[in-house]
Amino acid sequence: METFPEERKRCILNKLKTSQKVKVSELSEKFHISMETVRRDLAVLENEGLVKRVYGGAVSGTFHHGEPPLLSRKKVMEEEKKRIGKQSVQLIQDGSTIVIDVGTTVLELAKEIKYKNDITILTNSLPVANLLLKGLKHQFFSGEVILLGGQLNPKQHSISGKLTEIVLEQFNIDQAFISVGGISLQNGLSDFDFNESMISKTMIRVSKEIIVLADSSKLGVDAFCKFGSLNDVDAIVSDVPLPDSWQENALVKNIDWILAK
Repeated sequence: METFPEERKRCILNKLKTSQKVKVSELSEKFHISMETVRRDLAVLENEGLVKRVYGGAVSGTFHHGEPPLLSRKKVMEEEKKRIGKQSVQLIQDGSTIVIDVGTTVLELAKEIKYKNDITILTNSLPVANLLLKGLKHQFFSGEVILLGGQLNPKQHSISGKLTEIVLEQFNIDQAFISVGGISLQNGLSDFDFNESMISKTMIRVSKEIIVLADSSKLGVDAFCKFGSLNDVDAIVSDVPLPDSWQENALVKNIDWILAK
């Protein structure tokens, strides 16, 4: 059945109210139209400031108003985040010191930390710390967990502020596992909360290796606050391959793009 452009636009916007991303392939199948027609629809919505086109689809154009609470984001791209978490945990070596920041994707990483020996984990995420506490209790891994002090953010279940930065600066960290609100060629790494972004920026500064966990809904997105350059990044773990449009860009030449299968 033929659908009209205005009808499709309403459906796309309604879907974005409950989902973080719409995919070109899914919309093409749903409306029985070509993927090129879907891309034109999304281009019109982007020109109107209602969506932002990203790799494989589009995300809401209202991210600059802030990020939804952590608990409401847990079910968004859930399977993709689980795959990223399982892939990322393979990068942790016995005897290493790592830091894990705030977000729903790094929560999946924390769930997968098992059979690791003598590791030290720092975090400013309360849910991550809680998962790691259970892991220590049940001897899923050995080592210690350090919960960074500072100001509580009840909306995002996180800790941030100048005190958190000062504590972080006392450590030499092997690997930082960083979650992002957006990642783009133009503006690098970005997030929605200024205070949390400053902690992520400090994590990058004090760590030897920077690993970014980013599902496809984050690619091509610029969130409110920039906190890192692509030059800072050693590896990106994602649920999709490196976008074709990124492959020849000098900024990603030295980044290990890891596909979470």
